[in-house]
Amino acid sequence: MASNSATSESNRFSRSENLRFGAIILAAGPSSRMGTPKQLLRFEGKPLVVRAVEAALAGSAWPVVVVLGANAEAVRPVLARLPVLVAENPAWPEGMAASLRTGVITLGQFSRSLDAALIAVCDQPAFSAEVIARLLAAQRETGRSIVAASYSGRRGVPALFLHEHFSTLTALTGEEGARALLNEDSGKVAAVDLPELALDVDTPSDYAALTQRQGSGPPAI
Repeated sequence: MASNSATSESNRFSRSENLRFGAIILAAGPSSRMGTPKQLLRFEGKPLVVRAVEAALAGSAWPVVVVLGANAEAVRPVLARLPVLVAENPAWPEGMAASLRTGVITLGQFSRSLDAALIAVCDQPAFSAEVIARLLAAQRETGRSIVAASYSGRRGVPALFLHEHFSTLTALTGEEGARALLNEDSGKVAAVDLPELALDVDTPSDYAALTQRQGSGPPAI
């Protein structure tokens, strides 16, 4: 009977039309290759971290958790007027896994009724509400418990994880974060082709190329 109950619980939202999901925006890194907090780099008039938050909110994520670490004091003020939960990860030098743990735990403290969590980063300028809609649509169509963006020949963030993976996410360690989960057998993971997300902003040359291509003018902090 217990096994049947667990199966029913899993099936309850395996193809939900109204998935209740929160978002975790990972923004704790030191931006060592950029030389300045990339969370605050402006693109189309807004800091990258603000653009990521607004995309998550527009994509119907609630709540939205922003995980800060290095440069937290500099980044926190730009989030002050946004309806987000800011969680500070003191263990950010450990790598992405520590920020994932912080984000998932914060989501759980806010609500125990979430069906899923969307994991995203702040340095992908193409992250948008439309991207979120495509991930959600793939989850509805496939019933898979993980849905990940696919670009540059691999799966990556943004990615949607159903609740059954929360305990695994909070047990992760190291720099790779959820990469192993995203690359599990295809029976668990659905991949959505989103080549535009291959562009992230890690170095000054990345940022210069981004602003020049989009005609956004010179870099501004």
